[in-house]
Amino acid sequence: MALDMDALGKPIGPVSRDYGWRDVILYALGVGAGFSELDYCYEKNLKVIPSFSIASIIEFVSQYAVKSHVDLSGILHGEQELIFHNPIPTEGAFTTSGKLRDYYDKGENKGALVVGESETYHSNGKKLFTSVLTIFARKDGGFGGPAAPKREVEFPDREPDFIVRETPAANQPLLYRLSGDLFPLHADPEFASRAGFEKPIMHGLCTHGYACRALVGNLIPGEPEKARRMFCRFSKPLYPGVPIEVLIWKTEEGKAVWRVINAETGETTIDMGEFEYGDVPEDKIRFDGRVAVITGAGAGLGRVYALELAKRGAKVVVNDLGGARDGSGGGSSSPADQVVSEIKALGGEAVASYDNVADPQGGENVVKTALDAFGTVDIVINNAGILRDKSFLKMEPENWNAVLNVHLNGAYNVTRPAFAVMKEKGYGRIVMTTSAAGLYGNFGQTNYSAAKMALVGFMNTLKIEGKKYNIKVNTIAPLAASRLTEDIMPPDLFQKMKPEFVAPMTLYLCSEQCPVSGNIYNAGMGFYNRAAIVTGPGTVISAKKFPTAEDIRDNLPKISNMEGGKEFFELNAQVGDIFAAFSK
Repeated sequence: MALDMDALGKPIGPVSRDYGWRDVILYALGVGAGFSELDYCYEKNLKVIPSFSIASIIEFVSQYAVKSHVDLSGILHGEQELIFHNPIPTEGAFTTSGKLRDYYDKGENKGALVVGESETYHSNGKKLFTSVLTIFARKDGGFGGPAAPKREVEFPDREPDFIVRETPAANQPLLYRLSGDLFPLHADPEFASRAGFEKPIMHGLCTHGYACRALVGNLIPGEPEKARRMFCRFSKPLYPGVPIEVLIWKTEEGKAVWRVINAETGETTIDMGEFEYGDVPEDKIRFDGRVAVITGAGAGLGRVYALELAKRGAKVVVNDLGGARDGSGGGSSSPADQVVSEIKALGGEAVASYDNVADPQGGENVVKTALDAFGTVDIVINNAGILRDKSFLKMEPENWNAVLNVHLNGAYNVTRPAFAVMKEKGYGRIVMTTSAAGLYGNFGQTNYSAAKMALVGFMNTLKIEGKKYNIKVNTIAPLAASRLTEDIMPPDLFQKMKPEFVAPMTLYLCSEQCPVSGNIYNAGMGFYNRAAIVTGPGTVISAKKFPTAEDIRDNLPKISNMEGGKEFFELNAQVGDIFAAFSK
């Protein structure tokens, strides 16, 4: 079966996996750790061997073989690069997304190389590691693709600084495979024979784990969190029970080269090893390479969002019609232009958009501006809004519709074309803007409250549709000084409600590190909390006859009880809860 060329570049995942301290210890035992390295094998003061990273996402890695359509009987692990961004916690959940990056042709009967790249985040929101993995597909060459670029690693012409000798057990693959790599080549003698081996072989990543222990133990003893990068090429298979030697040369401060040899034959089993180590870099949230679209960004909150994103490396589309607070007037280019000038003065990149988001074509044009200027869109902050406050009986249709058109329809008009781009690339962050008026109500704002609560419903479904494409959709409820509120708040309170207090929460929701989707957050004056739609446990009045209004009256305390209430991610979960109540 030929390699699937259409699979190149298409997003894979996200795939999530929960893990705990037992998984960390099982892996350590699987790569030869024991009483001499108790911090890897005992939950007290437990530390994580950095190479646990690739073993923990091996189920995701298998997707490369499945999606590329390689002949599974002819595959071997070719190369592995790991880039460590943050220390790996001893428990939590990994979420991994990636893609097939390249196919390289070694020629007819010489095999092919399949390269996959992925990024893994922890459930705490931190980016943990990047994996670049190469599969050597021995039976898939000759398809006419490009040759692989040459890679050279220079080894010093001297004896190694460290030589670490180990002897994996004859049954080592049977223990290691419990960490997730269940490929039968390492356990099934019949499968191994069909693949051309006299018996099951060591997992390349098991030997890789032995090497990682040796590198950490000699270069950063007791500080595995200081591992920054590890690369190698798997050159020859190794049978279990055969002694190995890990040879390590320090080349400069924070860098070393290494290889693993078969101690019986002298053959190199892992070659071209590179290892980088040092202090953990400052964990800053950055947006380098990301493109953000912000509506209503000519002043107030939108302006602060634009400036802060640009300071952290994002390229920004500053959208603002430049109209009056109530949406009247012909608009002006000055507000958007002014913010673009501020960003450029800080050394950032930005372009202006003067389109009206209340118009469907205007929303399309905002996203087109991002695509024309920067080639993509990664972030959308739906911030544009107007106010036309009146008590309900004085709320004419014109004022009702004008507010819904900007807040609700405007978010739809911009988000829809942006969502298409995000879905194709397998990544996106969308922030809606609700309000306490929508969540809790406010006199004289039926139009505004309705629009703001509708945005929560918009988010609730979009979070479901975006889940498999790594598109996270959240909502901010800001309490901030703006031109919409400057004449309805006491001056002293207005000064305390700077937009800069809201921006940190919004920026986090726009970041790669954001682990949540479908959440609502109040933010203002330095105070933050989460709002949620919570459903009480309720009660079954009768499943055999229709209840009466009197039954409702008599059971209202039970119906209204919120103790033990819960959130639901989607409609089906809530309906399932109702059926469960009857089954009880």
